[in-house]
Amino acid sequence: MPFQPVQTEKLSRGVVRQIELLILRGLLRPGERLPSERELAERMGVSRPSLREAIAELQERGLLVTKAGAGIFVADMLGSAFSEALVQLFANHEDAVFDYVSFRRDLEGMAAERAARFGSDTDLKVIDTVFRKMETAHTKRNPSDEAELDAEFHLAIIEASHNIVMLHMMRAMFDLLRAGVFYNRQAMFRQRTTRDDLLSQHRDINDAIQARDPQRARQAAESHMSYVENSLSDLRKAQRNEEIARLRYQHELSRE
Repeated sequence: MPFQPVQTEKLSRGVVRQIELLILRGLLRPGERLPSERELAERMGVSRPSLREAIAELQERGLLVTKAGAGIFVADMLGSAFSEALVQLFANHEDAVFDYVSFRRDLEGMAAERAARFGSDTDLKVIDTVFRKMETAHTKRNPSDEAELDAEFHLAIIEASHNIVMLHMMRAMFDLLRAGVFYNRQAMFRQRTTRDDLLSQHRDINDAIQARDPQRARQAAESHMSYVENSLSDLRKAQRNEEIARLRYQHELSRE
């Protein structure tokens, strides 16, 4: 973990500021467990009393939580980004799905452009590593694995954009997506043609970012989200057509 010795100022205040920044920059993620008290004090070069004082302050502010017998964890602050009532509205109304996709198209286009321009060499390695995992998962035809790696790929790009507001906003949005609030990602990966298209689109995004071509990266990300929007629209139409067909079939059976 990226902890460093604390210098100057009051030691507990230095610990607080460092952990704050690690959370803010996304290096410490919601639900992530911190090292043991002894290890953390050694890494940061502070006494255990100074560390405990800092941890207590961060817990009081809701940034860290203690789980009995398990340790200290980064609090899941993203869960409060949307109220339960609003989450239910998202889940129950189709308009929210397409507004969500439109929102992602704009932000992910910007994120891909920024990743190509501002991402470090290591950032780009992370993105490429996740994409290679996507290629491997594609050969195994596991919709669940592909859908999860899809989210990891996009979040890696957002992290590489180095915009902390965008990072935390999109993590909250992806938490809702993982929970199936907007749409079932696995349903999209069950169709062979769609799976092939999605992998190809992610390859285009990755290639553009690795080439550090901001404009091409943005266009590739926006084109990908437009494809997702059209696929979801077609899926909705197919579901409605199937419902009508079943009613027609039942009607025909009743006439025999």
